[in-house]
Amino acid sequence: MPELSTPTRERIVAAATKLFYAEGIGRVSVDAIAERAGLTKRTLYYHFKSKDDLIAAYLDGRDQPNLKQMAGWFDAAEGDVERKVEAVFTNLARVARHPKWKGCGFLRTAAELASMPGHPAIKAGSRHKSNFENWLAGELSDRGVDEPQVMAREIVLLLDGAFSVMLVHRNPDYIEAAGRAAATLVRARHRKDD
Repeated sequence: MPELSTPTRERIVAAATKLFYAEGIGRVSVDAIAERAGLTKRTLYYHFKSKDDLIAAYLDGRDQPNLKQMAGWFDAAEGDVERKVEAVFTNLARVARHPKWKGCGFLRTAAELASMPGHPAIKAGSRHKSNFENWLAGELSDRGVDEPQVMAREIVLLLDGAFSVMLVHRNPDYIEAAGRAAATLVRARHRKDD
């Protein structure tokens, strides 16, 4: 059952979000989060049982804003469905060019917690990736793409693969290349109305 949101809880999550995204979850202490939020560590632990619960709340808090942003890019793009899919990648490449971009917070957290598959943050990341895949499958289905669930999964593989390569090379051109590949795949399965 999700915790009731309060201004203090939101302040803690906001502080944790900035620090976790900037530095990684392992490098950020609960003391640093409490200090950033302007609270005592005791107050932080009143709202979160553990740092693990706070890490999960950080990712849960990124889920809907990230999905909304990608859906906005998709909807705003002109042209066929393949152009809309490619627009998600193009906009992510634009965002990745910002000096403060550190990659996909969900993937970075999963990498840090790879030896802990039952961690609540791994579950939060899995929910987010599934939410995106299911949303995309619905959009593809609505626009006449054959096998929309399979296609959505292939696009997620391209997207997350590009995120990983961009972290290694620090080059957003990889996500643009992945976007062109995704558009090609969608075009091959798009049923055009005659």
